[in-house]
Formats: sequence, C-alpha cells, structure tokens
Amino acid sequence: MATGNYSVRVSNISKTYKSGDVTVRALDRVSFTLKKGEFAAIVGPSGSGKSTLMNILGTIDKPTSGELYIDGVPTAKMDGDQLAEFRNKKLGFVFQAFNLVNGMDAEANVELPLMVSGMTGVERRKRADKLLEYLGLGQRLRLKPTQLSGGEQQRVAVARALVNNPTLVLADEPTGNLDSKSSEDVIKLLWHISRDQKVTIVMVTHNVDLTRHCDRVIHIKDGELEKDEVLT
Repeated sequence: MATGNYSVRVSNISKTYKSGDVTVRALDRVSFTLKKGEFAAIVGPSGSGKSTLMNILGTIDKPTSGELYIDGVPTAKMDGDQLAEFRNKKLGFVFQAFNLVNGMDAEANVELPLMVSGMTGVERRKRADKLLEYLGLGQRLRLKPTQLSGGEQQRVAVARALVNNPTLVLADEPTGNLDSKSSEDVIKLLWHISRDQKVTIVMVTHNVDLTRHCDRVIHIKDGELEKDEVLT
C-alpha cells in the first residue's frame, strides 16, 4: 500500500478490451509511484495507452488487473458511488477545452466542485476568491469565460481543480488550446502549484518540449512503461 511520502502508487496495472473476437491490451503491467508535490508528464505516441492510463488514474475507468492507490487507498474495488465521492474529495481535473460554464463568472465556476460539500455559500466564495487571487485573477472574479483570454480561462480551470484541496490533479493536454507563451505560463504555474500546495500533478501532453518543466516524464509505448525519466 502507498504510504509515507507517496501520494500515488500504480501497481502492475493492465487493461484489456474486447473488440469482436480480438482482445486488445491497452495497458500491460504498468507500475510506478509518485511523491507528494511531484509534477509528472505522461508522453507517448497516439494509441500508446496514455488516455487509458489517465482514465484509470482519474478513477473514471478501472484496470482489468492490478491496483491503484491514492493516498494509500485502493480504488479498484470501489463501486460507482464510492468512486464519485472519492473523486470529489481527492482529485482535480484540468482539460484542454477548459470545460468552464459560460453562463457563470470565474468565481462561480471555481465554486462548482464545492456545491455538494455542505459548505456555506460564504465559505465557498471565500475559498474560490483566495485561489483566484493566488493565481493572479483577483481582479477577474466577476468576468465570464468569454470575457477572459485562453490563458486566463485555463487558470480558472486550475483554480477549480484545486478548490477541494485534492491529493492528485490530472491535466489532460492543458495547453492544447493555448499559444506558446500562454502554454509556458500554464506549465510553469502547474510546477509552482505542485511545490506550493504539495499536490501531485500528472499531465498528458503531445508537446514534449514542455516536459522540461516537469520532475518526471513517464514514457508509454504499446501499453507498456517504456521509460520512467527523472528530471530533477
């Protein structure tokens, strides 16, 4: 079981799918551990198994065999309701398309994950405002997504991912819709967050150049862990 300084342990995880009479092995006995506050990238060619691995890390999909531990908790045998509750408490998500609600301002978008927490409206707003201020958006609280730049929208999405004080943040191509400068800014921001907030961040990216800001680069090829590269 994952203990001590490790927040994530992937233990011998495999994932297979049936396609007619053919069995497709999307992941084959993948294992690694991630420390608290570590910023890791997952890279590999299309069809390598990156998305399958991210879905398993996000508890959206379950492995066929093996086990995923987050904060020492085994997740593979949880049912749907347990996983939904676990995700809301332990995980944050950042997407390429931002996935913000256009009819809500930045503050309300960040508050969304707290709506089921039982927290009062005043407490929700206080936490959202503190995060937006931390991310340099203290003057943009009342603006809606369409009034923000792409980089600002992604910062709002990052704030939303952090608002529940998660153990693990999963960023799926977080710079895919951004220009090169905004991409650099967002990646540097994620690195600082991993340090300041002591949250583990895992990012999937096709832009290998951006991985130089990461602590680890996990290379996936043909469903296997090809290389686990430590950069710092």
